[in-house]
Amino acid sequence: MTDPIADFLTRIRNAVKANHKVVEAPGSKIKREITKILYEQGYILAYKFDVDEKGHPSIKIALKFDAATKVSAIKNLKRVSRPGLRRYSSVDEMPRVQNGLGIAILSTSKGIMTDAAARRENVGGEVLCYIW
Repeated sequence: MTDPIADFLTRIRNAVKANHKVVEAPGSKIKREITKILYEQGYILAYKFDVDEKGHPSIKIALKFDAATKVSAIKNLKRVSRPGLRRYSSVDEMPRVQNGLGIAILSTSKGIMTDAAARRENVGGEVLCYIW
């Protein structure tokens, strides 16, 4: 696998489209930070970091759906920077996702954070993905 972050986002996207309640994916430090941001921003219900029987880290994510309409909190996930074409953004050129209704997740020198947090910290970085 050449792009584990894209695989992680695709697993979540497929689970949302198939109306699954829980999705499981292999874990890493970057995926752990992305999962924490998704939880803090209200896109997922809960998460659990675990280790499988072989000692490999895994992440279990409980997806969030509206009780009345059965619509997911995650409308779409889009991978921006990829191994073949890295996308970087300065503070002045920070992307606005869906005119502020979504979030961009960035990898900065101060860690993985949202676009709003990066603006507050006055840092730019690699734009990992858009979520709305």
